Amino acid sequence: MAKTGLASEAVAMAPLTVPTVVDEVVDRLLTALALGEFVPGERLPAEREMARLLGVSRSTVRVALTRLREGDVVEVRRGRAGGAFVTQSWQPESAAAVSRTLVPRRAEIEELGDLRCRYEEMVARTAAEVRTVAAADELLSLLDAFVRARTPEDEHRADMAIHQGVLRATGNPQMAAISRELLTRTSLGLSIEPYDRDLYGQAVTEHTALVTAIVEGRVAVAGAIAREHFAMSARTLRKVISRSADIQHPGR
Repeated sequence: MAKTGLASEAVAMAPLTVPTVVDEVVDRLLTALALGEFVPGERLPAEREMARLLGVSRSTVRVALTRLREGDVVEVRRGRAGGAFVTQSWQPESAAAVSRTLVPRRAEIEELGDLRCRYEEMVARTAAEVRTVAAADELLSLLDAFVRARTPEDEHRADMAIHQGVLRATGNPQMAAISRELLTRTSLGLSIEPYDRDLYGQAVTEHTALVTAIVEGRVAVAGAIAREHFAMSARTLRKVISRSADIQHPGR
């Protein structure tokens, strides 16, 4: 009986598995892909830039990318136009990664999402109020590029370009800096807007309405559209968390 007791105690006192920095970076990247911060076919930031964004060493990023490559999540291409390219947005380990990275911060991210909606409403109102002819022409050109996009990476790139164009239309770099900071806090440090390709049609409609309102100087309308549009990111977050829970706890 004594041996059984000692064996039970040994099991109870077994060392806990502590996640490494590499584990955390892998989780954050898997979650970023699940959220659509990077879409299939898109190139991830260079190692140096990713290390800066995540506050880790380049060697940590390199090991994390190796693990993603071994899991067929990214493809590494050589040459001047090379880098790590996304091959899939969701894979078996994604659900657990989302659970570890997003779920513990869900309340905070929801609050930040609400703050972003309110802030981007002010940004759009300002852009509509002070837009110049040049800013209006740029926004119309960016909208055209978004409507004509045909691949996930082109859609995502064009989507982000419109957001940046609206910020430039305010003529206030400080507004852009605050917007970038809010995005960084809600996007796991990567400063990349989530993108759900299933909502492309809705995004085209909302971007068209937003750009039109800004170009025409309809301040209140532009603000209302922007506030509703940025709620899309919060819905994407909830969708990913729900998918993760369904996979980990089927039939709950």
